[in-house]
Amino acid sequence: MRVSLPLLQREKKICLGVDPLWSRLAMVSTQDIALNCFFRRRIVIGSENLPLKGSVVLAPTHRSRWDALMLTMAAGRRITNRDCRYMVTRSEMKGLQGWFLNRLGCFPIDQGRPSLTTLRYAVDLLISRQQLVVFPEGKINRSSEPVKLKKGLIRLAQLAASKGLEVNIVPVGLAYSEIIPKFWGSASICFSKPIIITNDFTQSTDDFNLELSKSMRSAEQSALLAVGRR
Repeated sequence: MRVSLPLLQREKKICLGVDPLWSRLAMVSTQDIALNCFFRRRIVIGSENLPLKGSVVLAPTHRSRWDALMLTMAAGRRITNRDCRYMVTRSEMKGLQGWFLNRLGCFPIDQGRPSLTTLRYAVDLLISRQQLVVFPEGKINRSSEPVKLKKGLIRLAQLAASKGLEVNIVPVGLAYSEIIPKFWGSASICFSKPIIITNDFTQSTDDFNLELSKSMRSAEQSALLAVGRR
């Protein structure tokens, strides 16, 4: 995939991008070994809703630390021919975990006060027709109670759309056979139809978040049914 010079220059200030060697090793260790050995079943629903080209933002529910592995398995390079570029919290980019994430295309954001550099970098990723992953809930939520979504996702999409892009936001639901995933249980992921953001998008942030939340919850219900939960 062709990467623009502005993106490369901004990337150097934020993260190390996607290291070819470490990304291949990560795919083998997480998808072929960890997921296969831990879960008895891994179910993918609605894969036809995944855009294979253009600017994409995956907006998943967040129920477990397994979510990122399931997303990469179902929507990563082996499926869409592009990496999942995760926007993560600063705390996740520390220590040994941060060392690996920094080499797998992840980049940090301060949820309370996101920097202009980080936002511009995320927009550059979308301009380069890459696949961005943003957890709108902001953190793992194992409660069945609805969570108010962060406002950053729609603002980011509108910034990218102002550059003349059509941004596909894909609501994603994840579920496991147990609230806290257990060995040899089942895992499921469901992709809903994309919400398309263009430069003439006029929906308010609150209305958009409500629509996105409903679509994420609907996708999650399908994923829950697939693993035998309601």
